[in-house]
Amino acid sequence: MSVPGRDPRVDVYIAEARPFARPILRRLRTFVHRGCPGVSETLKWRMPTFEYHGILATMAAFRGHCSFGFWHPSMRPSAAEDPKAGEAMGQFGRIRTLADLPAAAVLMALVRRAARVNRDGTKAAPKPRHPRTHIPVPADLRAGLERAPRARASFEALAPGRRREYLEWIVAAKRPETRQRRIARALEQLASGRSLHWKYQRS
Repeated sequence: MSVPGRDPRVDVYIAEARPFARPILRRLRTFVHRGCPGVSETLKWRMPTFEYHGILATMAAFRGHCSFGFWHPSMRPSAAEDPKAGEAMGQFGRIRTLADLPAAAVLMALVRRAARVNRDGTKAAPKPRHPRTHIPVPADLRAGLERAPRARASFEALAPGRRREYLEWIVAAKRPETRQRRIARALEQLASGRSLHWKYQRS
């Protein structure tokens, strides 16, 4: 029996996710429906997507973490106050356990605000246009590229914007261990000829 607003394909998505991800996805789904009773579900970009006067939010499960993010640009600054923001797609970083989710009251408030923003047709404030500053290749990344010729060739062949994505991601790391993990991941992906966000880009 179908439940209004719920897409059976999302049930399948959750059931087929890794065991650690299932309770996380179920909780996110529950809070979205509680915070926005008029929401509906679909799959977009092979991810569960919640819609209410447009796209409200998306969630996804990967090999070692889940992600969740609001769609409207005006929601991103408040959601990204989470200290783990920026470590993965979405605004709450890599969600590996239920404890990684925001507190229930915080998540509910964000869902309700996102629903209100979509319903009211709030326009996102235009981004101020500033000339981009040059980001030199950091010494530790350069050293890694020197040790990995395939990764170096791939990096040098990237379009400037794709190259900048890697550089911004690496220099934004706040802790040395995070920076080293990002460099290792960058070298691995570059050796396979992949851009930073290759999973989310249309082929």
